[in-house]
Amino acid sequence: MADAFDAVFGQPQVRDFLRAAVSGDKVSHAYLLVGPAGSNKTAVAFALAQSVLCEHGTGCGECDECRRVMARTHPDVHFYAPEGAMGYLVEQVRSIVADVSLAPIRAKRKVYILDRVDLLGVQAANAFLKTLEEPPTGVLIILLGRTQESVLSTIVSRCQVIPFRTIPAAEAAGLVSQNTGATRERAAWALQACDGSVSKAVAFLKSGECMELRRNVLGTLAALRLSDDWDIVQAASSMVVQAKAPLDEVRSQQARDLEDASEFLERAAVRQIEQRNKRLITAKSNELLHQTTAIIRGWLRDVLAMCAGAPEVVVNSDALDAIADAAANTDAARVAAALEAVRRYDEAISYNVSPETCIDAMLLDMRHTLYDASGSHAGRD
Repeated sequence: MADAFDAVFGQPQVRDFLRAAVSGDKVSHAYLLVGPAGSNKTAVAFALAQSVLCEHGTGCGECDECRRVMARTHPDVHFYAPEGAMGYLVEQVRSIVADVSLAPIRAKRKVYILDRVDLLGVQAANAFLKTLEEPPTGVLIILLGRTQESVLSTIVSRCQVIPFRTIPAAEAAGLVSQNTGATRERAAWALQACDGSVSKAVAFLKSGECMELRRNVLGTLAALRLSDDWDIVQAASSMVVQAKAPLDEVRSQQARDLEDASEFLERAAVRQIEQRNKRLITAKSNELLHQTTAIIRGWLRDVLAMCAGAPEVVVNSDALDAIADAAANTDAARVAAALEAVRRYDEAISYNVSPETCIDAMLLDMRHTLYDASGSHAGRD
């Protein structure tokens, strides 16, 4: 029988372990999933949440609870990411602890998923330790981190640790191709845009809006050398609008769910759903904007490969002519500097800096770094 873990790619041992825990009613109160970016920890966390909230206890994908978890709209599944410039804020963790003590809104259990707990500092962790060690009955806490060593030992000791393996690039492309019917070339494009995450790459290829965003970004980069400031302002605005387009359906679904819930929930519970919805929109918006910067980083790495005389490793093969033109008008040192600049702007997006300002400034910075210093013309001919 199909279950939520069927959608977990590239982690067969993790999938089998958690599937056995669910079927044997041996789910722990707290898990720490550790592995590199792109290893599908988030997908596994939501699959586990779906399994424990499923009306049939299997993660069937057909009941109302499963559908809400799959759509990331279930009011009893909470996803958190660091809100501070250096990681989790103490106030943020205290808010999570307070929420844990509240009764579920519609299910029999509640699930809390905390991303990047390697950015959970000592003070914030101390506010969380008692809850993590002895959460209320029916509460499942799932923590996600890059490595076990980077997570505070006081956190690690209170969780069941599940390591994730790095999925080799060739295997990842094969998995994406197998689950979408796309060519390996297109699978590589999607994996690059999604920082190697197989599950996100599958969703990326299935989204016409995401593929159109990629085409727009690559077109903007191809014209960057001859663009003036106004061209870049317009291009940045277009990118942000396109990156946020998939959120429209999420908002519509949230509005429908809230309308249904408001008929039988108390006002405090409705406010709780509204707050959760806002966090979800913020997280999804950041994810889409990070995909935009990931596409840009991938293009720059391709330019770097071309500068090094290695066109055979270029991923964005459909933009080969523009990449070759860029390489002919800059050099490896400037491309490396542009990559570092994009990394900084990507971090700024995570800290809720205006995305329009970030994308605009990033493109202007890239044009100057890649071309102005080399004497190439950056304005109109």
